[in-house]
Amino acid sequence: MKLHAIALAGLLAATTLGSAASFAQTDPASDETSQGDVSVTIYNNGQSLVQDIRQLDIRNGRSVVTFPDVSAMIRPETLSFAAANTSIVEQNFDFDLLTPQKLMEKAIGQAVTLIRTNPATGAETMQRAEVLSTVGGVVVRINGHIEVLRDDGLPVRVIFDEVPPNLRARPTLSVTLESNRSGTRPASIRYLTPGLGWSSDYVALYDEQRGTVDMQGWVTLTNTTGTTFHAADTLLVAGNVSGSFSPARRDLVRPGTETADRERLGDFYLYPIAERTTIANNQTKQVSFLDVQGVPARRVYTRNVGWLTSDSDPVNASSAISFSSSREGGLGDALPAGTVRFYQNDSQGTPQFIGENGIGHTPMGSVLSLRTGDAFDIFVQAEVEQRDRITAAEYERSARYRVIEDGEVTRTVEVERAVDYYRTTMRYTFTNAKPEAVDVDLVQSGLDRGWWSRDFRVVNEDVAGEQLNAGTRRYVVSVPANGTRIVRVTYETRY
Repeated sequence: MKLHAIALAGLLAATTLGSAASFAQTDPASDETSQGDVSVTIYNNGQSLVQDIRQLDIRNGRSVVTFPDVSAMIRPETLSFAAANTSIVEQNFDFDLLTPQKLMEKAIGQAVTLIRTNPATGAETMQRAEVLSTVGGVVVRINGHIEVLRDDGLPVRVIFDEVPPNLRARPTLSVTLESNRSGTRPASIRYLTPGLGWSSDYVALYDEQRGTVDMQGWVTLTNTTGTTFHAADTLLVAGNVSGSFSPARRDLVRPGTETADRERLGDFYLYPIAERTTIANNQTKQVSFLDVQGVPARRVYTRNVGWLTSDSDPVNASSAISFSSSREGGLGDALPAGTVRFYQNDSQGTPQFIGENGIGHTPMGSVLSLRTGDAFDIFVQAEVEQRDRITAAEYERSARYRVIEDGEVTRTVEVERAVDYYRTTMRYTFTNAKPEAVDVDLVQSGLDRGWWSRDFRVVNEDVAGEQLNAGTRRYVVSVPANGTRIVRVTYETRY
């Protein structure tokens, strides 16, 4: 009979070797593994595809083979097995790992041997005990008495008569096979598992004098599957596969129309890791995938004003860094979703952190504007300078055109209620405490109030505006150094 000893110090906090026999657990960081040629494809939604080709000696007829070192989070229903002249009959996944706690749990209702050591003399005494419970501690029955194993640091070991058959030192897949010949041959398993993930992070050094940014992209791999994947051929898939969430895009000024020089799989881009890498369990690993210098970039100041209302106080303009991912004059790549952290050199040439923001999956050729914070020196205050109610006739006088079809009235509109019209003059006050002039993007939104009040006109504006969509108009306002500028715009609306 084999004996297995477990030391109880702090209620099974450590493991020791018994005198008669012992069992070993694989160090996740060591090279000891039963895996073969491993390939791992990692998706953005936390799912990964693992493919493992091993050389197995398969007997003729029916036999059971085991695959240790599979993911402890394997989705067994996704497993596929392939080997020449072999078919699969049944599969089982043993995920109860051999730990001191699990050994005690499996021993409930059974007898074990306790070895106590006298700390003064070093003498050992042996007692047989029946394990009753492991909830909140270990409760045993010894010679008809109930005892709780104390958590006082005194040396106590437990000897088990045997290892329960369903406990494994490593996550193990067992497969029942039917083969029409004997011999060693490659056998592959393929399965999906959660617990492997990747994300992108970008480090950007902004040079305001040159108007450029140097950017390095990092892929961060994480592994919480309970298994180390040794020397894995690793492929990353960028894109929102089914089941993942695509957040709203506030960073994207204009989506790109250029195809990146990367392999595509359906609607996704592939980012292979150049060399095979070991992804250890409970490990975070970073690999560089982008390194570009001197990309044209500029700082952008923006203030977005809602409907035609007044600010109670001046509001900081937003500060953002704008750049392109195009092939010409940009980063020249498709960008996986991630976080961009910006740095800028101070007067001593030391890079200092100036802000961060996230990006979504971005095609090559896109223009991005990433907000990094509030501008310290630049404020904008929007105010309703004047608002007057005007008649329908006055409103109609500002119409730019009229449509008559074939000289005839094509429809009749019955007015069921009186309509009020308004002429509103907005005053936008810009202040700049910087020693140089700046351009501020003023965005007036909220002009489209819905189908019942969609008609509005801009009858006068100090700065020519650009209509971005039905409810949003953009102005680029130059504000002098250490100065103030006031811009007025007059709107006529039905609300």
